[in-house]
Amino acid sequence: MLEIRLDGTRLEIDDSATLGDILPGHPSSCSVAVIPPAEAEAALTRNIRLLTSAGEVVIEIPEDATAFFSEGYFAEYVNTGSEPEELSVKWTDRQSVAFGPFSTDINPDRRQHRYARGDVILGCGGYDPKASFLVFSRIPHIADHGGPDDGGIVARVVSGMAILEEWSKGDRILRMERLMSRADTSTAFTTTDMITPLTDGMQIFSHVLASAAGYRKEAIDTTRAASVEHLLRTMSGERMTVSLASSTHVRDDRMKESIVEYEGEPHSRFEGTITTRVQGRNRGSVYIYTEDIPGSVNHTAVGQVEQGIQLPILARDNETFIIRVEPKQLDFRGMELKQAIQLAVERGVSPEPDTDEKKSVVFAQKPSTTLEILAEGKVAFTTVPLSQVITIELFDDEAPKTCHIFRSVTGLRWHDIGEMPLLMKFEDVYLFQPEVSKKTNIHRENLPEGEVPAYLLAMTNDSRKAAGLVGVRTVPSSEFGPTSEPLESTNIIGRVLEPEKLEGLKDGKPVYLREVKR
Repeated sequence: MLEIRLDGTRLEIDDSATLGDILPGHPSSCSVAVIPPAEAEAALTRNIRLLTSAGEVVIEIPEDATAFFSEGYFAEYVNTGSEPEELSVKWTDRQSVAFGPFSTDINPDRRQHRYARGDVILGCGGYDPKASFLVFSRIPHIADHGGPDDGGIVARVVSGMAILEEWSKGDRILRMERLMSRADTSTAFTTTDMITPLTDGMQIFSHVLASAAGYRKEAIDTTRAASVEHLLRTMSGERMTVSLASSTHVRDDRMKESIVEYEGEPHSRFEGTITTRVQGRNRGSVYIYTEDIPGSVNHTAVGQVEQGIQLPILARDNETFIIRVEPKQLDFRGMELKQAIQLAVERGVSPEPDTDEKKSVVFAQKPSTTLEILAEGKVAFTTVPLSQVITIELFDDEAPKTCHIFRSVTGLRWHDIGEMPLLMKFEDVYLFQPEVSKKTNIHRENLPEGEVPAYLLAMTNDSRKAAGLVGVRTVPSSEFGPTSEPLESTNIIGRVLEPEKLEGLKDGKPVYLREVKR
């Protein structure tokens, strides 16, 4: 039998086991991180990630204190990532906060010592080592925490200092995990090959778990609600696509060019910090940091990796991996009303629809963001009749750039329902006029040849003055495209799947769109 660790959990498996045996059903397009046993040992650093009920903190252990975390009470939790049984906040004041109690063999010297902000102290209550505590220093102070004669400093906080201010009675340390150094990963790798053989002591990381900024089940901070919503939309399919893997971060450009405003205070970009860029050429891109770097007003911190940072550390350009962000997005737009009401109730939110007609589709919601909905515990729906919502299919493989433009101008890029106004209908042609910027380049792409079938969706390209017009024709034509322009001026971008609904459209009125993925 082999012993491995899968996402921090110890497993015993057959000697001949492969990745596919321990990850049945894992998506074939998604990478997993594989760390060979010798590398896993060599890559351990003196940093330990503490996942707490209030957020994540990373502490660094001095060389002379490594035994404290690798032996005795803490060893099992640090090495396995399992939940400590007794590490909850027992007392807190302006100067410090203490987790425990647990038993040690320290010898308290009953003297005051000087501590800096971020020091992690091993002390005890009533000078009884059986009632020991892990004390986090919130501010510089002088105190007797019941530590040994050297003051009992066993670590220092290097990331998540703000979490120290948030801890209160009832908060817990949920998991402790030794971090891996990027510099020592020369033999670790990512792969999508599920027949990769496993070896004894190997570590496998199949996904990333992350939490959104401001989200706690007990209390929700909506300061960054709009930026967090952008993160949740980007990762709504539980996938991160690595557009760029650099020495300090991985970046996902799928929602690049989105309008994202700066929210919150400058935030140091520690390992595991997730940000969205608010200015520059990559505005709207999402970043996961794999090294500590200073904060920037060009970025808003929107989340934190809680587990599986090894995947971003090892990921390469153009790879995809699974990422699950809590909370899941609550975007009801595009759902039929019955489905939206059901989901709201399941998530503990009171729905407030504007109609009793179940054959309608949610077009708008208030509040508009997930964090605000969860904080208020209710959401109001604005609906449109299902008869006014047309289902379409877009041809991304054939016309990726024009489809991107179409989704952007109709809103389908940000929500599961979009709209565009009907300019006019004449004979067998319906013309729509979405708001396309004059700066937008619509190059020739997927031009039709021969007869153009009915009900194809097209956009006029830059070869004509009417660039940006969208059209659909109800009968085939070998002379003109769906926008009534010559074939060389027509980019075919998709097809209308519910043509019977076209007849009910009126000039100047919006048509609502939902997309079916190919």
